[in-house]
Amino acid sequence: MSKLEHLQTTILRSLTDIYRREVKDDAIGFMTITEVRLTNDYSYLTIYYTILGKDEKKQAAHKALERSKGFVRSKLAQRVKMRKVPELMFKYDESLEYGNRIEQGLKNVLKK
Repeated sequence: MSKLEHLQTTILRSLTDIYRREVKDDAIGFMTITEVRLTNDYSYLTIYYTILGKDEKKQAAHKALERSKGFVRSKLAQRVKMRKVPELMFKYDESLEYGNRIEQGLKNVLKK
């Protein structure tokens, strides 16, 4: 495992704990962080997440994540020792929904 991969794993665990225990925003609800990707220069961290619920819930959660950026970034700096704390970017992970649509399509084809 490379140094970057190890750091990404550590960041993922820390972020999961921060959102579960310290961020008190009901709009986020039940969120799962599926992956984090850190750029090679440690400047940007893309956080991929999923949220249970309809589009309105997802939009409200994304706004809440954007609001919590500064707080989460400072908590991450306290937990993970890095040269610099990366800028956080949030992206909704659509792979789960995509997989569900494919599975449903296959079920429909097999029923015919």
